[in-house]
Amino acid sequence: MSAVLWTAWAAFFVVYEAITLLNRRDDDTLSENTRRLFRIRTSKAGRAIFTVALAGGSVWLLLHILTETM
Repeated sequence: MSAVLWTAWAAFFVVYEAITLLNRRDDDTLSENTRRLFRIRTSKAGRAIFTVALAGGSVWLLLHILTETM
């Protein structure tokens, strides 16, 4: 059952993101919302927080998948 839910979530994301990329409106893609949330363009602190969060999450996921722990 969880495989179905993860697949459905991933499919929803792909479809939604494709629609937002094709409609060419501002502030509706994941990237645009992420930039706004962390104030990437205007805040050095926001840029640093985003960098640490993304790098930390990536390292955690890599270790989680490879070592089957955490």
